[in-house]
Amino acid sequence: MSELPNINSIAIHQFASLGAGPKLIVLGAVHGNEVCGTQAIRRLIREIESGAVCIHRGSLTLVPVTNPLAYQFKRRHGDRNLNRNMRLTHTPQDYEDHVANMLCPLLQAHDVLLDLHSFHAPGRPFALIGSRNNVGDLETVGKADAEEAIALRLGVDRFVEGWLETYAKGVEERQQRGVDACVDYGVGTTETMRRSGGIAVTLECGQHDEGAAPEVAYQAILNTLAHLGMVHQVAPAAAMQPETIRLYQVVDRLHPEDRFSKDWCSFDIIKRGEPIACRHDGSTVLADRDGWIVFPNPAALVNQEWFYLAEASDRLSSDSED
Repeated sequence: MSELPNINSIAIHQFASLGAGPKLIVLGAVHGNEVCGTQAIRRLIREIESGAVCIHRGSLTLVPVTNPLAYQFKRRHGDRNLNRNMRLTHTPQDYEDHVANMLCPLLQAHDVLLDLHSFHAPGRPFALIGSRNNVGDLETVGKADAEEAIALRLGVDRFVEGWLETYAKGVEERQQRGVDACVDYGVGTTETMRRSGGIAVTLECGQHDEGAAPEVAYQAILNTLAHLGMVHQVAPAAAMQPETIRLYQVVDRLHPEDRFSKDWCSFDIIKRGEPIACRHDGSTVLADRDGWIVFPNPAALVNQEWFYLAEASDRLSSDSED
């Protein structure tokens, strides 16, 4: 990792072409221990400045370290998770509130967001995509086709949908238990971008320390630039056999002594009736259908998301009617 950034400022690199075109923004280190995007972005900055890569349409904004405080501590967050409850506030209470006050207008000034992340456990890279086109209070989406087209060309073949809808259902369950919870706590960079009418994709590039993750991130940026026609490069082909997974339920940890039945990894396959976890009261959490466990967190706090359940989706498949 290179020298630490100043936590009182955020480095924003912008390359504006003289030709009209899309406005793309790429974020790295929204979570400070996820540095593959930082490395990929800094590599691209060097190549643009050397002339090896040329932006000939539109503008490209690169933010190598979106959360300098978390990056300095080499941990997920500074005072709190920047990728939750992202909003403007006139009364910032913590470091991430100040970052969000800078970041929200920056996102709204762009057309497309690529947010680069990584994950803790071993696994293959995947992209998180938003809802299908819809009108509603939760997440109005009118550009799902354009978002899917970008996601399919990032260089990965696994895609996950249903995040905010599933999170909202979890909030309802918390409220029924008397827990103070808000749907907007599930809103991060991509949801903020979509709410302003833009296109957004989160790419999980691999395990935090995996050597291949920065290359996955780098190729994804180049592929996005080529797909949008912003560089002189052949546009990449779409993933041939995409696997799409839909989150449908979030399960909270209800007691500090709630325990998993085994050491789960994200995207482990589960079968209907299989034990997933054991509650403090002795009851067992069973899989209600065949599918996957996603984002299991053995260190989850009480009344926060412990793991997600997911099932197969026909979205992005060649025989899908959508």
